Amino acid sequence: MTVAGKRVLITGGGSGLGADLARGFVAAGAEVVIAGRRQAPLQEVAARVGARAVVADVTDEASVAAMFAAAGRCDIVIANAGAAESAPFGKTTLAQWNALLAVNLTGVFLTFRDGLAQMSGWGRLIAVASTAGLKGYAYVAPYAAAKHGVVGLTRSLAQEVAKRPVTVNALCPGFLDTEMTDRSIATISAKTGMDAAAARAALAGQSPQNRLIQPAEVTAAALFLCGAGAEGINGQAIAIAGGEP
Repeated sequence: MTVAGKRVLITGGGSGLGADLARGFVAAGAEVVIAGRRQAPLQEVAARVGARAVVADVTDEASVAAMFAAAGRCDIVIANAGAAESAPFGKTTLAQWNALLAVNLTGVFLTFRDGLAQMSGWGRLIAVASTAGLKGYAYVAPYAAAKHGVVGLTRSLAQEVAKRPVTVNALCPGFLDTEMTDRSIATISAKTGMDAAAARAALAGQSPQNRLIQPAEVTAAALFLCGAGAEGINGQAIAIAGGEP
């Protein structure tokens, strides 16, 4: 089994990890559709890697339905769209809480529900979660709650589809070397006075390998889950974090 000729839908495909997933799956011979809210970066990535772009908001039920209608039947669905903010718990507003759960958890629910509904045979559902779905971090309670929810959703849905040729798994990278982490570094610098290099080193230091995870490492794991020999891997939350406990 290879991904050549398979159609892959990747949400959050206009930047960072989503763009690298698109690159990797196109290189492996798949037909790739990337989705996101911002047309300009989507079109830039689509033109660069040879994918097709669909504007969609994963927090909106009708928009997700329209996304799958525009994409056509997909064999592989990767729920990658996400967002992160940091704040002390006591200063977290209800609006921030709702917004982070909407994109990081409800977005996966809607993407997986409609993605599974259009799969009639072989299929792969992959959620991009985080090590924040496996452990706690200070100042990111809504994000961690959402990512823990993604892991629970993945494990439960995997039980439902176990008798079909469909698997459901979550990838849980540590701090990625992407624009999202750049924004986290800027926030740390603004709130603590720490310079950017020191803030970046602090995040890299969360990993025993003392480095940020490269998007290509997550892409390689996603390709592995779609390849021969991965049929029995179902309902797993796979950490890609250099041994971070």
